[in-house]
Amino acid sequence: MKLQKIIERLQKLHPKEIDLSLDRVQNLCKKLGNPQENLDCISIIGTNGKYSTIQAIKAILTEAKINCNIYTSPHIQKINERFVYNNNEIEDDDLANLLSEVEEINNNEQITFFEILTATFFYGAKKFANNITLVETGLFHRFDATNILKKNLASIITTIGLDHLDWLPKNEQTIDKIIFEKTSSLLNSNIIISKQASKNILDKIKSSIKENKSKKIIFNDHYNYSINENNFFYEDEFGNLKLPLPNLIGQFQLTNISAAIATVRNLKNLNITDKQIKKGITKIKSIARLQEIKNGKLKNLIKNNKLFVDGSHNPLGAKVLADYLDTLNCKKHMILGMMLNKDHNEYISFFKGKINSLTIIDIPNQENAIGRNELKNKLKLEGLKINSKPSIQGAISSISLKDNEIILITGSLYLAGEVLNLN
Repeated sequence: MKLQKIIERLQKLHPKEIDLSLDRVQNLCKKLGNPQENLDCISIIGTNGKYSTIQAIKAILTEAKINCNIYTSPHIQKINERFVYNNNEIEDDDLANLLSEVEEINNNEQITFFEILTATFFYGAKKFANNITLVETGLFHRFDATNILKKNLASIITTIGLDHLDWLPKNEQTIDKIIFEKTSSLLNSNIIISKQASKNILDKIKSSIKENKSKKIIFNDHYNYSINENNFFYEDEFGNLKLPLPNLIGQFQLTNISAAIATVRNLKNLNITDKQIKKGITKIKSIARLQEIKNGKLKNLIKNNKLFVDGSHNPLGAKVLADYLDTLNCKKHMILGMMLNKDHNEYISFFKGKINSLTIIDIPNQENAIGRNELKNKLKLEGLKINSKPSIQGAISSISLKDNEIILITGSLYLAGEVLNLN
């Protein structure tokens, strides 16, 4: 209760109009003693794959007995997820006390909720300055509150695609502008570039960071991976690794895990061994990314059939999810809920011919979600009848399943959080 009251107070500090600027968060961090300047940070920037890349790095570092602080957004089930110190999610009372202290120092100055959370994370991390701190960039990067570091160990560029276009002027809603916003202000250290959706996007990223003096470690140029039925093969200038398949579902996760491996192998001071990498990638913890729900209230509704939840919400996410569905030899039933500002028809177009039923639902507790009836009327998917149901449970129960058929709930990280909480 105490934590919730503080959160409500902090949300009221939000300026009526947001100018994309770092002034507010820099001013607050200055009052806090600039805690971010004494941390060993790895920055993770991109459209998709940031969270999974972070979790892969954490798993490898944990195997090497190196502790992590981790800042991610948005949270899936509760706000504490954004504040990981010493490998552990912060407890409610500790987070309430930390936010309360920063609230007092901020002294009612206008600041966005994300900015004050970011400053609070760095303030809390100063107690664990010997750890490696993994920082996920929020919206774009250039004017993101996390872009207040003066130095870091590395910047990882995960896959970049079209998303959050409503934050850009109409005439700038392009992949070129997004690449500029995400990559033009990276620090001079090491830049690891993950596998991209196309050579065109990779070339644009290379062009954007051309003047940056960092060591650049680029997928296909400096590291690579391949798979066979039982193994995952990674190679770079330090040699080849024959690895077990990781514990995450979906071949697309190898892109994120390879970027994580490239990062830790290039940070020689970490002294990461091949054995630690091999063990670490089989212990990655990830939620709402092609996650199978194996038990709980919602799972009980479908008994022996499989239930998956995935937070993908943009074309890049839809593409890798559709590719995964292609590998399954069974009927697939999708339950979909989305936010209002997404490209709904572009998202669903990737599933043409790949799903056997589609049920639209409202996302509970999200005023910026698109209503199920509006979304149903808007979507165009030839040859497929689209149903709609008011609740998650109702949607699951309405699907008539035969042996081996699966249900996938997707379209939003916020929906994924509601599903996991409900379950």
